[in-house]
Order: sequence, then C-alpha cells, then structure tokens
Amino acid sequence: MLKKINSYIKILLPISIGVFCIYFSFRNINFSDFTLYFYNINYSWVFLGIFLGALSHLSRSYRWKYLIEPLGHKLGMTNSVLAVFSAYLINYTIPRAGDIARATLISKYEKIPLDKTLGTIVAERAIDVICILIIIGIGLIIEFQKISDKLISFIDGKELMVIFIYVVIILIILTILILFLKKSKYYKSILNFFSGIIKGLTVVFRMEKRNSFILHSIFIWLMYLLMFWVTSMAFIELHEVSFYQFMISFTLAALSIMLSNGGIGIYPLAVEESLGWYGVQSTTGLAFGWVSWLSQTMMVVIFGGLSLFILPFINRKKP
Repeated sequence: MLKKINSYIKILLPISIGVFCIYFSFRNINFSDFTLYFYNINYSWVFLGIFLGALSHLSRSYRWKYLIEPLGHKLGMTNSVLAVFSAYLINYTIPRAGDIARATLISKYEKIPLDKTLGTIVAERAIDVICILIIIGIGLIIEFQKISDKLISFIDGKELMVIFIYVVIILIILTILILFLKKSKYYKSILNFFSGIIKGLTVVFRMEKRNSFILHSIFIWLMYLLMFWVTSMAFIELHEVSFYQFMISFTLAALSIMLSNGGIGIYPLAVEESLGWYGVQSTTGLAFGWVSWLSQTMMVVIFGGLSLFILPFINRKKP
C-alpha cells in the first residue's frame, strides 16, 4: 500500500507543481498579448536553437562511450543515441525516470550489466552538476553587482530578521532529518548514492580518454547555453539583454526542470522571473520561456518517440 502511495506521489506531485506554476505565471498576464509573440517572432532562430539542442544530445550519446569502455564493454553509437533521446522523453512521465530507462535499454540491447550502466549515468550526473555549478559561478561573478543590489533592495532590518529565523528553522529541520535518516533503513542507500557520485568522478579522472570526455562535457553545456541564447534572438525585445544575464536565467531554468515533468510550467516561470530582474516585461519573459521550452519539448517528443519505436526493430536480430 505504501509503495502505491509513493508511486502516486512521484507522478502527481511534479504534475501538481507544473499546473500550479502555469496558473501562477498567467495570473496577471494578458493572454492576447502573450499569444501575439507566437505570430511575430523569427522562427529561424528557434529552429537553430533546436539544432544546437540536438547537437548536445548527440554529444552526450558519444560521451557515454568513454564511460562504458573502461568497464570492458563496447557501446554502439546508434543504440546510445536512441537510448538518450528515449530517456529525455521518459523524463516527461516521472522526473529522472529516463536515466533508469536509459541504463535499462542499453543493458538489454548491448548486453552490459545494469549496475554498470547505472553507475556510468551516476558519473555523468556528477559531471553535469559540476558543469552547471561552473556556469552559475561565472554568471554570479559577472553579474555580482546586479544580483547583490537586487537582494539588498529586498532586505530591510525586519526582513533580515525573518530570513535569519527561517535559516535557523531550516538548519534545525535538517539536523532532525539527518538524525532520523541515520536510524532509517534508507540511510545506507543514501550513503551509497553519494559514494557512487564520488566513484563516478574518480572513474572520469582515471580513464584514458578523459580529455575527450571533458571536452564533450564542455561542448554539451555550451550547446545548452547557446540553444537558450539563440532562441532569445527570435524576440526583438530581448536583443538588449546581455549573454551573461541569459546565463543566470538559463541556470535557474535548468535547475527548475528537476521539480516537474520535463520542466512543464516551472521552466517558463523561472525564465520570466529571472529576466524580470533585468527589466524584461513579464509577458515577454514568459513568452520566451514557453517558446524555449516548447521547441525543445517538440524535439524530444518527436525524436524520443521515434527512438522508442526504432530501438526494438534495429535490435531484433540480437539474441
């Protein structure tokens, strides 16, 4: 019974967050003004953004080979590409479920043990976390003055005390949670998860082709970032926003994807709110957020759907 409840929560909670974010973002928006953007933007930039997004996925597929090969297995490029696109599509059902599906598909069709394929994906995610932290760091350094001014404008003496109280409460809750987890049966699983990330990082630095792996990692995240910036060029109203300001917006949007199915609802809201810091109108920011999200979602749905359909056929002769 408890497993069923957990399964429902995993599915319904992200959907609920997405639906709430859609309502919240449109509550003060004139829908007629919003839809006008979809008629007036330059779609050549949008298609270029889709192309760059596809390049990042292809690079991710190829990068995976560098993690599989040190384990004594060969990974076929076709299966790798199809599994990666399938995983992105599956993430729209339950967040991060695509990673498990990708490992399972490759384990099935390439005859690689599942624990090894899962281990390589944990290593991938560890590197991805480092990449996004670097992007956040660069954005914060360059935009430090703007962000610090914005934070200071929100905080007066009374609000500072409220924030301090919130921080103390959060620290107390975290302490209780850690003490509770130590007695829980899940404590070992959590430790294993973090040790897996550490092992994944050590694998990267031990591999023979680590320079190629690192270059692919840089390329993947550079394409993500360029995809976001290039799509913004479709909007005349956003031409004055600097590339570094888009870096801040991109990182917030990328992090928001973890909270709902493929970022539905929350991704456009994160874009709107972050660009609002730089004086971009809510309607413009929200329209850009939706165009950026929809263009990448359409690519994932089309190529991910085709990948799930093609995978069994191209592997049907394998025992």
